[in-house]
Amino acid sequence: MIGQQISHYRVTAKIGEGGMGEVYRATDSKLGREVALKILPQAFAQDPQRMARFQREAQVLASLNHPNIAAIYGLEHHDKIQALAMELVEGPTLAEHIALGPLPLEEALPIAKQIAEALEYAHEKGIIHRDLKPGNILFDGNNNPYISDFGIAKFAQASTRITHSGIIGTPRYMSPEQARGDDADGRSDLYALGVILFEMLSGSTPFEATTPLAMAF
Repeated sequence: MIGQQISHYRVTAKIGEGGMGEVYRATDSKLGREVALKILPQAFAQDPQRMARFQREAQVLASLNHPNIAAIYGLEHHDKIQALAMELVEGPTLAEHIALGPLPLEEALPIAKQIAEALEYAHEKGIIHRDLKPGNILFDGNNNPYISDFGIAKFAQASTRITHSGIIGTPRYMSPEQARGDDADGRSDLYALGVILFEMLSGSTPFEATTPLAMAF
């Protein structure tokens, strides 16, 4: 993928990967700026459900404009490749910060405040993140946090009750109702933020869980 041209973006380096795709650094040849390209794997592109999630993420991000939420620049389709072009946030993740040890209270509280403000804005727009965790919070060069990865976000008015086998998210940060497969709302994101704040201050999560059922019960 490195060196490949996707529309007017030239891929220069791999940044990371997750459940919904791989993320690359790329150069926008039209505007002369660096961006992050989230690319949907070819195998997922043949899956209607995965494609729908990918397109929904683009729609969710397009509806948000907040200084602590990574912005979207466009949804690209080129030579059977589906990609989201997004704001490039070059710093480490909150997970990497926590791995170095607990954060002092005076450092953790401003981070939590900015995340809470971004969540409040998203909730006012009717968006529920549903997978808030330290690995999805990035920092820029000024140590400002950005919420990223809205791959399983939903619009608040959309019902998403699902069975245990279809539960999506990260167990350690799931609210009990989300782990049970009930509809998530803004309170589910606030629960995750509470877990994150606890982890920032202590270095570990309040509950250890490897499956949604363990989190729920």
